[in-house]
Amino acid sequence: MSDQNIEIESVETPPEKNVSVGSFLWELARIVVIAFVVMIGFRFFVAEPFIVSGSSMVPNFHNREYLVVNKMSYRLHEPKRGDVIVFRYPKDTSQYFIKRIVGLPGEKVKVENGRVYVYNEEHPDGAVLEEDYLSNQDITFGNNELTTLGSEEYFVLGDNRLASSDSRVWGILPKHDIVGTAWLRVFPLNAFGTPDFPAPELQ
Repeated sequence: MSDQNIEIESVETPPEKNVSVGSFLWELARIVVIAFVVMIGFRFFVAEPFIVSGSSMVPNFHNREYLVVNKMSYRLHEPKRGDVIVFRYPKDTSQYFIKRIVGLPGEKVKVENGRVYVYNEEHPDGAVLEEDYLSNQDITFGNNELTTLGSEEYFVLGDNRLASSDSRVWGILPKHDIVGTAWLRVFPLNAFGTPDFPAPELQ
């Protein structure tokens, strides 16, 4: 019986990389820095969290609710009547307020007999603003003066008209003070979702 020669092929495995602790920490640090830069960029240019403080937007927003504000929306389109926005308080820009837009650039707004009246090209004699998102539409009180809005100015009101410091008190809101629109309600969890309200109408 003759011996059989069996050729055995050797399989080479790639050499193991010798990863030092120093290089691992360097890679980890790079990842952390990149993530931090992305997070900061996201917060400054895309969205930012805010916590509602006070009762000026009751019954639609409540104290201590956690919101995400969309900061990109008004880079793509102009603010609309009925939008709920977060903005820097014009009298002290270190403070942030949340209110609803009721008057647009170029319009005139008047609060009289518990209602809001808007004057524009479509309604030169004025029209009543119907606001179905309010619990009571006949409780908006003011000084009855006609406010004229410039090309970059807005008239804003809190939904809780009896407990809100807004354009009736401190005047118009310049567009450059607007941070963004209330986009997502995160907390409490039973209210999680995108706030959705009927659009106000001029009648």
